[in-house]
Amino acid sequence: MKDILIKKVLLTLLLVVLQTAEPCAMEVKHYFDAVVGIFNAAEADFTYEIDTSRYATKTNIYTRGLFDALYPFAAKYATSGKFINNHMQTENYSYESQSRFNNRTKKVIYDSCGIPLKSVSTKNGKEKIKNIKIRTDVTDTTDLQSVMADVINQYTKKQTCSAVKKVFDGKRRYNVIFEDLGKEEVIKSDYSPYFGEAIKCSMYIDKLKEHGNDMLWKMASDSPVYLWIMRDKETNFPFIVKIMVEDTPLGELNVYTTRIEVKK
Repeated sequence: MKDILIKKVLLTLLLVVLQTAEPCAMEVKHYFDAVVGIFNAAEADFTYEIDTSRYATKTNIYTRGLFDALYPFAAKYATSGKFINNHMQTENYSYESQSRFNNRTKKVIYDSCGIPLKSVSTKNGKEKIKNIKIRTDVTDTTDLQSVMADVINQYTKKQTCSAVKKVFDGKRRYNVIFEDLGKEEVIKSDYSPYFGEAIKCSMYIDKLKEHGNDMLWKMASDSPVYLWIMRDKETNFPFIVKIMVEDTPLGELNVYTTRIEVKK
């Protein structure tokens, strides 16, 4: 059970880092390294396509090294949607994952207003369809991945990451609160070529009296996750250069951006 929880924390945080975008037509590919405790634990590559009306993401994540020997895992994620009055509205979300013993898939079906209606999941080929109960408080909500992209879009316009975003993941309704902590120097590391002045932000989850067993969800409601945003010198593209969680079951977690490619 502990290794499952650790993987959930690592992979969800990687997805958080992956959601970065400039509000114009472009395609961006990111490369990431994740270091947790003593482990150089995982790599990821991510492609983000966005224009003034639509967006789409594709992500590959896989463990490596000793962490891969202990907790082997690979996954593919995809999210797509459209912009409604400058707000992101999710239309499709799916993933496929492979661990040592299990292959899992999941797809969430949304209505035309971006409200999730049902999920279709499989475990080792066995399918399960679950209807999602419609709630009156899920209007104008989105998924966590789109929230992160929305915050970066906001940063390009207002130069601040402070925001409160409403999320409904099909089970729980909660707020994700971002606070701008001002400028801070990102020091040079062996994992990333990016360093220098950045905007430091914190991310905190307000559970709104909801309950659940997701480890990241619990951690981010007890203490913040920290993000550093800077702009690429060549393209002026804003991206999250680093993310940090001070305390996980295996120690401090740091996710570094190692390279970005931008196509306009």
